[in-house]
Amino acid sequence: MSSPAKKRKQNDVDNSPHKTRSIVSFFKGPSVQKPKLPELQPETTEQTLSDEALARKIQAEWNQEDTSQSAATAAASNESTSADLEQSTSTSASAIPTNTTSTTTASSILPKKNTLSLQSSAGTEDSMSLMIPLDQNPQVFDMSKYVSELQAHWAGEGGDASYALLTRAFVLANATTSRTKTVDTLVNFLRILIEVDPSSLLPAVWLATNSISPPFDELELGLGGSSISKALKKIYGLDNQGLKTLYDKHGDAGDVAFEAKKRQAFTLVKPKPLKIKGVYQSLLKIATSKGSGSQEMKQRLVEKLLQDTRGAEESRYIVRTLVQNLRIGAVKTTMLIALARAFLYSKPSGASFEVRSQQEIARLKKDELVEMYGNAEEIVKASYARHPNYNDLVPCLLEIGVTEELLIRCGLALHIPLRPMLGSITRDLSDMLTKLQGRDFSCEYKYDGQRAQVHCDEKGKVSIFSRHLELMTEKYPDLVSLVPQIRGESVSSFILEGEVVAVDQATGDLQPFQTLTNRAKKNVELGAITVNVCLFSFDLMYLNGEPLLDRPFRERRELLRSLFVEIPNRFTWVKSIDATSANSETVLEFFKSATDVKCEGIMVKVLDNTIKNNGAVQELSSDNGLPGATTQPIEPAETIKPAKEKSTRRKALLSTYEPDKRLESWLKVKKDYSTSSETLDLIPVAGWHGQGRKAKWWSPILLAVRNPESGVLEAVTKCMSGFTDKFYLANKEKYAEGSPNVISRPSWVQYNGEPDVWFEPQEVWEMAFADITLSPTYPAAIGLVSEERGLSLRFPRFLKAREDKSIDEATTSDYLALLWRKQAERTNDDVPGQTEQENIGWQEE
Repeated sequence: MSSPAKKRKQNDVDNSPHKTRSIVSFFKGPSVQKPKLPELQPETTEQTLSDEALARKIQAEWNQEDTSQSAATAAASNESTSADLEQSTSTSASAIPTNTTSTTTASSILPKKNTLSLQSSAGTEDSMSLMIPLDQNPQVFDMSKYVSELQAHWAGEGGDASYALLTRAFVLANATTSRTKTVDTLVNFLRILIEVDPSSLLPAVWLATNSISPPFDELELGLGGSSISKALKKIYGLDNQGLKTLYDKHGDAGDVAFEAKKRQAFTLVKPKPLKIKGVYQSLLKIATSKGSGSQEMKQRLVEKLLQDTRGAEESRYIVRTLVQNLRIGAVKTTMLIALARAFLYSKPSGASFEVRSQQEIARLKKDELVEMYGNAEEIVKASYARHPNYNDLVPCLLEIGVTEELLIRCGLALHIPLRPMLGSITRDLSDMLTKLQGRDFSCEYKYDGQRAQVHCDEKGKVSIFSRHLELMTEKYPDLVSLVPQIRGESVSSFILEGEVVAVDQATGDLQPFQTLTNRAKKNVELGAITVNVCLFSFDLMYLNGEPLLDRPFRERRELLRSLFVEIPNRFTWVKSIDATSANSETVLEFFKSATDVKCEGIMVKVLDNTIKNNGAVQELSSDNGLPGATTQPIEPAETIKPAKEKSTRRKALLSTYEPDKRLESWLKVKKDYSTSSETLDLIPVAGWHGQGRKAKWWSPILLAVRNPESGVLEAVTKCMSGFTDKFYLANKEKYAEGSPNVISRPSWVQYNGEPDVWFEPQEVWEMAFADITLSPTYPAAIGLVSEERGLSLRFPRFLKAREDKSIDEATTSDYLALLWRKQAERTNDDVPGQTEQENIGWQEE
């Protein structure tokens, strides 16, 4: 294979050995040229040339042929003219030079058959899309100025919406830090598609949300970095060194594509306009290509996408889409808000639902506008939380708009996971008791396992989904086989939720989370299972075709426990007690019992939609809250004293199940949040570009311990918890790319991964954590507790920067190993060979 230097030489139009001089030659005196022996030159083939070099080579050959043909034609013409001169009169002779010139000129400008010409890449951008001010306020954005022109423009290119318009939205969203501007940009972009090309709306939503399918039916592109690199080199004529230089400078594959496209002066073929639907279909083809030859097919599709980009920005966002990191600061919530608002302004041709005119909306008062937006957004968010699939949501919106019917047409359904309800974090038990004064609540063990959502239909088909909506039915065939046994006679279909925990079947003892991660994820055979599990169920959201989300938790729990059958150590209920804030001593004892059996802590859930106020019971509802109500503090026992109530006005804490919401009607109290927990002083050494709302900051951040013998810093964990927005901003400014605080990969930091940036080690952060685990990923303390694995932290959380400490005073690998041994002694959990699930994927938000 040719080296990068040889390839550059081959790609040069003037391949002369005397064209360049080395820098040394400028400092030497004149030398006598010695005859050189002929050298064997590597064969230059069309495969080794870039588009531009190949086009120049072919064009030069054809130009040479044209010159030879023109010379021959001119010579023949001159001979003919001389013969004619001998026989013509003087009057006709005077006209011959003019005729000769005319003949030659005409011959030179006649189009040659199959002539190849280089196409300039400048000016190929879609100027129509670049003119549209998508970032204007939707109340003043005048679509009428652009709709007819866009229709005509797209009609000449096949009729579908161009990818250039989506790129325009990406560029404007990326150029602002204002969330309002980002939403406005997406709203106006979506409105154009709704009215001009509704068929492109769904693909555009998928592309703008950096995905191509729902998480429970996830399609992986399966592209490695080499595929993108090969395509960049082939399409843009880069060599290995040029590609590395650009990547070292920019650190983002999309930015590399942007610079490479800008430098491409010519292209072999004028690119065909990319379409939104075409890009999405290409991604689907890449994701679904399987079997022999699939990698070659994927490579061709990637190259075709890059070849057809018109302009540097399209190249940037095609590549960012391929690497699945758009970095536009828009997340799922932003898209749902934009969809809700867009359908208030626009509807597709022929749709029957009502929309309000732009002028009418512009006349609304601020609070009226906020209410209108809020109502629409709540409907769309609620529908998506119950049915998180744009393939169903977007067609429903195009048909019926933002109406209450959307919650029925696109609501809770079997085998489509609803987004789980989340609990709020409390610092300690006294904080929890204060928040729930006057309420009946249930305390449940918070098991150290994996949250699972189990669906079963009338035919007995079972689906199991993770907290992140990933389908994991194949991982738990033992749970699937349990369903016929646990389902009572009156149960035909259901959706229940619980925690899957590794359990010793003989003793019933709970096993740590690390044991659960040893189970294979796919193709698990019942007879080959070595890690047994138990499902501790805690909620029932759907029963016999009827959603139960609006029922109080006490009622849902009663249905669950009365209609399903327990199987010891395989299927049972979470251990729980019912209490009030007056039972603080009982709650404390329950919390201690949970941590004693290796649980993370407890979950506390409001039981009813009622509140007790001086003995009176007041019913709460989801739409009116608790207007002006006050509560008298109920003095708990002296064991735990709640903090003083800051306000007399209380929010309604409903006991209904609220998908995708983090509410204080569910509270979690975990052992690692206790102020008495052990902390470590770690050194931040690297970071990654954040996702979604955190796209403009570094998140997560890699932290390390210090090896006191070698002085090397050993990576121990990633952290993305405990930081405030103010801290994120200050941290990004401190470690800004190009600043002295950002360095190239340091040799004194041990980590096998590839962060986006490396920090100059200079500060110490105090970190809280839940447990220390053996890890195949992190090298901290490797060799001290295991020859093959290092140590890592579960649920790391930033507490504060230790300005009083230098990096020489940071936690050492020796001390980390000591803490791990003490933890193993306390829990009797010293089992070599256990692995760690990446804490970033599992840690609570």
